[in-house]
Amino acid sequence: MKDQGKAKRGIPSKSEFNSWYPAIVEIADLVDKRYPIKGMDVWKPYGWKAMSLIDSITRLQMDLTDHNEYRFPLLVPEDLLEKENRLVAKLKSARDLDVDPSELRLDEEDAGFKNEVYWVKHGGENKLDIPMFLRPTSETPMYNMFSLWVRSHADLPLKTYQIVNTFRYETKQTRSFIRVREIHFFEAHTVHKNEENATLQIKEDAQIVQKILNELCLPNIISKRPLWDTFPGAWYTTAADVIMPNGRTLQVATYHHYRDQWAKSFDISYEDENGNNNFCHQTTFGMSERLLGAVVAVHGDDSGLILPPSISPIQVVIMPIATHISEEVLIYSQKIKEELHSNGIRTKIDNRDIRPGNKHYHWEIKGVPIRLEIGPKDISKNQCIVSLRTGGKEILLLEDLTTSINTCLESISNVLRVRANTLHNNMISMAPKSIVNDGKLIFQEEIKDGIVYEIPFEGNDADAELLEKSSGLSLLGECEQPYEEPMSCIITGKMTTKKQYLARMY
Repeated sequence: MKDQGKAKRGIPSKSEFNSWYPAIVEIADLVDKRYPIKGMDVWKPYGWKAMSLIDSITRLQMDLTDHNEYRFPLLVPEDLLEKENRLVAKLKSARDLDVDPSELRLDEEDAGFKNEVYWVKHGGENKLDIPMFLRPTSETPMYNMFSLWVRSHADLPLKTYQIVNTFRYETKQTRSFIRVREIHFFEAHTVHKNEENATLQIKEDAQIVQKILNELCLPNIISKRPLWDTFPGAWYTTAADVIMPNGRTLQVATYHHYRDQWAKSFDISYEDENGNNNFCHQTTFGMSERLLGAVVAVHGDDSGLILPPSISPIQVVIMPIATHISEEVLIYSQKIKEELHSNGIRTKIDNRDIRPGNKHYHWEIKGVPIRLEIGPKDISKNQCIVSLRTGGKEILLLEDLTTSINTCLESISNVLRVRANTLHNNMISMAPKSIVNDGKLIFQEEIKDGIVYEIPFEGNDADAELLEKSSGLSLLGECEQPYEEPMSCIITGKMTTKKQYLARMY
């Protein structure tokens, strides 16, 4: 009977993840995908509130690390994009040729981002002298201003961030939160005196990412992206990937060390204490609504969402029982709401005149952490009954209810972390044994879909290409945590402590 009830609510089994995920996103009322532009969903209040709470967690971390929030314009003139394209093309060519970028000229243009942006070529009926585009990210508009703001060593470090919409002309299949054309985007950009200070910023970014993901109860893989998957404008890129229930990895955060490459192109320099002029070193750090997509995917179940308390728009829903028998039930419900609300717990009373079972289904689908029921008999006993979205019921006394509810919320977070870690670990397997024969890598067992493979790997780019072609998977990059003892590299056979992962990526 229970399974029939779920089927009536239109929820596929989570084992059919590719059907379950888009269904849950809409049934839980996070977004409406019917807007007539592909990849541009309408945020519904419940989904927007959850995303805003993620933003609040991020803003807190930014405040704690002395970043300041800015808001840069949406439109960028084409000539600035051409400047960025020339820089990125130069850096990419230098990387491919294994030479210093200073040895190359900047004359050659590259299409770069031109094919990925949305263009604005008219103002009203007037054709613009210089076309503009909607920002795909904000290096170009930000750095144009940084060159005006930074003059002296006293202006550094400059630590900025913004939370805005960015736009990419995405041609692949779109999927809510995971791959969209209008992206809810967080980006931090910092400017420093030298490489050492920029490197310290990267370490701070890494800590911030883990604090945010811990609040969202999401384990992740941290890896330094291989050279070919590093943004061409970066010295190196580090990424955090969450393993989804279908075994694919979802990149949810990246942080880039730019050295002084962009500063030289945008003339971001400062005068030091000795009166010498030096180019700055820069970093960037980005996240997006993919964080919410990962939360939906990892924590949800066959009954709907399960939201971590930290980002649940409603943490406690109060369900008055038998209000027709006693008016006191609503009075007590309101008192409970006021007490919890005054102590920072997001609370709602559901006094709709519908069947209790329908209410249960509704809030179960929405993933509310705690359902609190109170009726005439509970009032006489000075108690209430709470049901946890992660499972189980408890009877709580109304005295010092806030403390008890907070304990339950923390318990739910811990349960989600344990479950997510179990899923994460179960999705990872050591790669099957293999041999290299006549320039081909042959695995002794079939490479299965839905698994992230762990490998010891210390080969060159050609070895990596062989590895990816043979497995049909992508190399995530070198993990921060190496092996404790050397192992034999899967391609070269040399002993190495470098741990890497092969996966199918979103």
